[in-house]
Amino acid sequence: MVRAGGARPYLRHGKAHEADERAARKAKASLCAAIILACLILPASAEPLTGRASVIDGDTIEIHGTRARLAGIDAPESRQACRVKATGETIRCGQHAALWLADMIGARPVTCIPMGLDKYRRTLARCAVEGQDIGAAMVRAGWALPYLRHGKAYEADERTARKAKAGLWATRFQRPWEWRRKQR
Repeated sequence: MVRAGGARPYLRHGKAHEADERAARKAKASLCAAIILACLILPASAEPLTGRASVIDGDTIEIHGTRARLAGIDAPESRQACRVKATGETIRCGQHAALWLADMIGARPVTCIPMGLDKYRRTLARCAVEGQDIGAAMVRAGWALPYLRHGKAYEADERTARKAKAGLWATRFQRPWEWRRKQR
């Protein structure tokens, strides 16, 4: 049945209806934004990156010309110094982290699963050598810390390193993100 003017009797009118329409438009816009974002990110993460890696620093490697930032960890910067608790000696802990990473990888192939890009347009990736998660190994050895901006995957590894006084935990050090902030 249609009334005069073409209005259907079962349609709602008024403020409640307008609010429902606004909510539906907002949901549609959010969904569209999510789809666009996924389309931008997924092509970068579709193909694993595999090959011999060069160590750039304690949390960045390069494979076939692509720099991969190890997701979930933060290692000291190359110029960052730490003081060994037992001796008081100052060491370049960022350099130690990079050397430890290079020794861990060796000449073996590394496989990285891209997860997106960081603010410097480097590929963020979870990387492994012979099935061993490189980020977990770095944190467990004490030469990197979990980077909570990228998740909490390595907190147990940090507790292990801290308890063993491994790597950075044998020194007095500044967390890498705090050290970088003070360098600006």
